[in-house]
Amino acid sequence: MTDWGKVTQDLERLLRLTTYPVAYKRLEKAADLEKIPRVRLLDRTATFCQVPTLVRRGGWTVGITRNNLSERCARINGLALTTDEEISREAAKFATSWFADEEEARKQMAVYPVIPAGEALVLAPLSSGKFEPDVVLIYGNPAQLMLLMNALQFKDYERFNFFFIGEGSCADGLAQCYTTDKPSLAVPCFGERRFGGVTDDELVLAVPPRMMEKAVEGLQALWDRGLRYPIMYFGPECDPSEALAR
Repeated sequence: MTDWGKVTQDLERLLRLTTYPVAYKRLEKAADLEKIPRVRLLDRTATFCQVPTLVRRGGWTVGITRNNLSERCARINGLALTTDEEISREAAKFATSWFADEEEARKQMAVYPVIPAGEALVLAPLSSGKFEPDVVLIYGNPAQLMLLMNALQFKDYERFNFFFIGEGSCADGLAQCYTTDKPSLAVPCFGERRFGGVTDDELVLAVPPRMMEKAVEGLQALWDRGLRYPIMYFGPECDPSEALAR
């Protein structure tokens, strides 16, 4: 098992993260929540985007089932099936908010990824090491996440592709990463800001757990070369030749 405490410690040292990296796991059976140490089961309805905030700011371990999430959140996270009835209901709601009409809303619903079906979810600070995550969520400012993505490209380079479906950033980040096993950057949506408390300067990067040690190694290599956070400002009116040479 990966030493997630050490990985988190290194991330926080190299990036100066202000909130905990989040471990996310889908569970086949709700009864599996009982196996997670000190898990808090929600006793209310929530939007999914409220849960990572409880984890990354409060340090909670949170378990949720279908009864806790609204329809759309439950469907994206695999806790509810996508039925014709729910599609019609969601399209009608979004036709009065984010899209011109139901036809436009259905276009979005046809393309966003969803996590495979299960009965429960559990989220915890990555450092707790309470379970092997399916996805790691890291919230940070653009400079921090830019360096983190650079670190993932330091060896075995690949060009990363990211998406924006509109309202519903958990699909762009979390579900996209889960279904493709590739890092996925997301611009937090209105809901994440309104209900999840994501601040104006934050983005979120969903990372496959298999790539986390590679990310730390890349960050350390960049740090050793002087490419580190915080990035020192040089000044737009100065000749950069000397700094680039260094």
